Amino acid sequence: MPQTNSQDESLLLYLNDAIATTRNKEALFQTVTEKLRLIFPFDAITIITLDNEQQYRRVFLRDYLGETLPPMANFRKSITGSPISEFVGSATQLRQYDLTELLPRYNNYEPLAQMLKKGLRYFTVVPLRTGGRLIGLLSLVARRRPTFSPEDTSLLEKIGSLVAVAVNNTLAFEDVARREQEKSMQLALTNALLTIKERGELFQRIATEINRVVPCTYFGVRVQEADGPIQVFAEFMKQPDGTFLPTDPTRWDHLPEYPQLQQQIAPLFSKPGVYAGAEFQALAARYPLMRHIWEQRGTRALLCMPLWVRDDQSATLILSSKQEDTSLTEDDLRLIRLLVPQLTLAIQNVFAFEQIEHLRAQLERERTYLIDEINTTAAARFADFVGGSEAMQGVFQRIMQVAPTDSTVLVTGETGTGKELVARAVHQQSPRRTRALVKVNCAALPAQLIESELFGHEKGAFTGAIDRRIGKFEVADGGSIFLDEVGELPLDLQAKLLRVLQEKEFERLGGQRVLKADVRVIAATNRVLEDEVAAGRFRADLYYRLNVFPVRLPALRERPEDIEPLTRHFLERFTKQMGKPVRNLREQDLRALRAYAWPGNVRELEHVVEQAVIVSSGQFLDFGGFAAALHPATSEAIALPIASNQPLKTLKDQERDHILAALHHTGGRVSGPSGAAMLLDINPKTLEARMKKLGIRRTVGVG
Repeated sequence: MPQTNSQDESLLLYLNDAIATTRNKEALFQTVTEKLRLIFPFDAITIITLDNEQQYRRVFLRDYLGETLPPMANFRKSITGSPISEFVGSATQLRQYDLTELLPRYNNYEPLAQMLKKGLRYFTVVPLRTGGRLIGLLSLVARRRPTFSPEDTSLLEKIGSLVAVAVNNTLAFEDVARREQEKSMQLALTNALLTIKERGELFQRIATEINRVVPCTYFGVRVQEADGPIQVFAEFMKQPDGTFLPTDPTRWDHLPEYPQLQQQIAPLFSKPGVYAGAEFQALAARYPLMRHIWEQRGTRALLCMPLWVRDDQSATLILSSKQEDTSLTEDDLRLIRLLVPQLTLAIQNVFAFEQIEHLRAQLERERTYLIDEINTTAAARFADFVGGSEAMQGVFQRIMQVAPTDSTVLVTGETGTGKELVARAVHQQSPRRTRALVKVNCAALPAQLIESELFGHEKGAFTGAIDRRIGKFEVADGGSIFLDEVGELPLDLQAKLLRVLQEKEFERLGGQRVLKADVRVIAATNRVLEDEVAAGRFRADLYYRLNVFPVRLPALRERPEDIEPLTRHFLERFTKQMGKPVRNLREQDLRALRAYAWPGNVRELEHVVEQAVIVSSGQFLDFGGFAAALHPATSEAIALPIASNQPLKTLKDQERDHILAALHHTGGRVSGPSGAAMLLDINPKTLEARMKKLGIRRTVGVG
């Protein structure tokens, strides 16, 4: 279109004034394209910028038939092997190209091939220079071949110089604005680090602040222990209103192979990188998980930035974008790299705060538990573990063998033999002695409450659960747990206990989160668990898990030589407790105590001595109350060997006679309020096991 010199000068003055006064990029270049269309016929215009070395280009502006379009690839891309390299090489003056001739030389370069498909065939390239330096290219694309006179060419080159100044100014303004934004973001992150301690709130703020400068739709931090699985440390997704909310933890449940798919792409997280456009498509073609997020989630770009890589642990920041017009760029990667020290500090602070909170809560739980232990089990002291017999020396040796390990211990023995003392001795001689030994009596709670007692519950887990409760396994973390009367556990709870022993993990009642616990388990029972397994009342797999290192406590009647030192020990303790004068023991009383079968074992002896200390008033300890309480048949059994010239019976025979006397007294009844077990102060199951071993049938003695 021919132009007069006056019109040319008017246009140049107008553009110069617009460039000097307009700071908005879109408004400025809308003015430029409108004026250019009035003079030169074209259908599309594109401006690209080049880096200082002219090796990379970025799409600065696209306009098609008067509509400003977002850049198809708003990130740096090498010009090597593309038509752009040819345009740069011949950018000393305006050049014109026919795309049908140009494209075959560059394997149908995709961006230009798309133009040709739309009928845009003729390409005019105007170099953009400022200060003698090529900063970019202005391209005019038309369906019909344009004809430029020498005057038109000169005018376009002059306009190119003005546009170069406008582009340069705009880039400078954008750079200043971006730096201001970056500083503002870094300040906001610093403030968040100083004021926010909770993990979710802190990283939600970090995601929001980063999104202001690096637009993204997903923000995540992954942590991986050495040779361990990749774990989510913090993960948020942008909502339609622009806010970030935690992701749904179940969103990968439909992919059972998700851990394996995640491990496949783990190498991507080990080095800084940004993948967008064709690069991201290549990843989607290579990795099934990337293909899934491409097809199902609409992800189009990915940025990975390792925060630290150590022998024991690594952490990576991951950003992704769903929109092509906000693709993540190399500049974004550069900025995120600058944030690595702050993000690393944020994660380390969270680790520290959470560890401090965990230890504080642990100490508080242990303090509460130990105060309760002191108040309720003050009588159960390690000092009460008395006995020099060969049988007890074997027990002591077993304790010293297993204590330094973390092996599970199963303590067996009749009621009253001191199984809890064995558990305390194992714990006190172990490396865990600085932490709590938590005791749970599995027979003392209703079946429906044992699970809550062991594993805790969440608020609302059942009727009456008005608050969250920490279970005994959490309290015992780092220490030991003593499961007394473990044979009383219901079968359904036995399966959950087996999981804790195998996997060292559990869930609170009503909870979804899997909890870990490093706990050494010491179990005790007065039942014969082999018989319980055979009867189907105890799981065989749990029995073998508990019976790693069995410690059997002998009954008191099996170690009569320990009766005197035990009696003197209890006498000394109760004398001090009650403020009574010290009294001596008669030899005949000691002989009678040694001859007695002691169905209640050490606990029964302790109570007998305590009663004697209370009632005694003379020089010697008076066991009269104990003698009077004995059944006549039992008294006769004690006195008979002393008064007769007959040889003493074996302990086994004496135990058999004692049980028979009790069965005769109860009419053959074993359990119940008036049964032989109650009379002998022994668990009915234990009594049945002893009867079976001694060959006593239940009908014996029933008249």
